Amino acid sequence: MTKLRITEIKAFVPAKDFALSQQFYQDLGFTMASSGDGVAYFHWEHVSFLLQDYCVASLAENFMMHILVEDLDAWWAHVLASGVAAKYGVRVTPIVMQPWRMRDFCLFDPSGVLWRIGQNAH
Repeated sequence: MTKLRITEIKAFVPAKDFALSQQFYQDLGFTMASSGDGVAYFHWEHVSFLLQDYCVASLAENFMMHILVEDLDAWWAHVLASGVAAKYGVRVTPIVMQPWRMRDFCLFDPSGVLWRIGQNAH
């Protein structure tokens, strides 16, 4: 069974405007490790995703990513301080306590992709 070990899983996040979305994620603090042939590789420490220069509106508007963090308040402050909401005309929701015992907030990217950023509540 050791040969079936998974080392990573990454989603392909759609982008209506590839250049704009690349800048959005960099402004948010992600590192763009590479970009070429319509795919950009982004990471934050050991977690990553692929941004693709491809977008179907219905996909982007129904695409969700989830980030589980250790300090939700610090992340919320970071997102607000980054200025992405005003610069890109995207929405950031307030922090809410969810019925599934998680505090979270939502950030929408320029293509309409929903990023749910949360922390487990104890």
